[in-house]
Amino acid sequence: MNAEEARALARAIRESVQGAVVGRDVVVDQVLTGLIADGHLLFEDNPGLGKTLIAKSFAQALGLEFQRVQFTADLLPHDITGGEMLDQAHAAFTFRPGPIFTNLLLADEINRAPPKVQSALLEAMQEHQVTSERTTHPLPRPFLVLATENPLELEGTYPLPEAQVDRFLMRLRVGYPTSDEERTILARRRARKADPTSVVAVTSAAQFVALQEATEEVEVEPSVADYLVDLVRATREDGRVEVGASPRGALALQKLARARALLAGRDFVLPDDVKSLAEPALAHRIIVKPEPWIRGVRGEAVVRSALERTAVPKVDAAPAPGQEF
Repeated sequence: MNAEEARALARAIRESVQGAVVGRDVVVDQVLTGLIADGHLLFEDNPGLGKTLIAKSFAQALGLEFQRVQFTADLLPHDITGGEMLDQAHAAFTFRPGPIFTNLLLADEINRAPPKVQSALLEAMQEHQVTSERTTHPLPRPFLVLATENPLELEGTYPLPEAQVDRFLMRLRVGYPTSDEERTILARRRARKADPTSVVAVTSAAQFVALQEATEEVEVEPSVADYLVDLVRATREDGRVEVGASPRGALALQKLARARALLAGRDFVLPDDVKSLAEPALAHRIIVKPEPWIRGVRGEAVVRSALERTAVPKVDAAPAPGQEF
């Protein structure tokens, strides 16, 4: 699949999702970029803002198998991964797959379950497999996790361990709709005369995997690669930071930049691709020192400061007119 074909398919996916999701153009584009970059996404926001709707809409538009797990305090790890069950007919134990064996898993309110349950996703998210007893079971391809978490200020939440947060390619926020968007949401609901929304599938799992693989053909010039490295290292050199973005963060940002370039119909990465995705790709990987944290400094502020301090290279190549996604 070449860059122009990828751009056309991405536009079709985007338009299909927007048939159900009102507004949120930036978030929809970020989710699409993250999924094409073959990454797991974390939504951190208040309940009722459409996070579940976005996940379901993308699963339908992409023609993927979808499962939803509601994380609660009484959930157990095998409720997600599955486990060995006694087959009485054959007097033997057999593996019964859990809901994680799907293409797109919505881990809803992931931080309402204790760390033991949250960690059940670690191997699956990193290795795309589940180990039960002594047997390893591969997950289908593609395998993507869209997790939602409530702000820690809400009652009954457990903070995600840093190692798990680092496995998410991006952390996104949906935010509240504008007045016009909220009126459109209400009007569409009246017109549907039902709560569920339907999204037209514009691709299949196999086509989507081909779209993901096309990102590997996108070139990253040495000057752009140096800019990316300098940007990530700048987050570690900030005096307000206890732990800066990891090398995994640099890899994540490169994957996202290549995916964004592909969606724009280009086979090369521009510095703007890196800049536009630096905050959602790196902010959640940064641990701020206690004093700045109390003053309200968060990872997003550290990334914005790094963007201001890092010199942007001049790239000779420029996008053709009308090629931006």
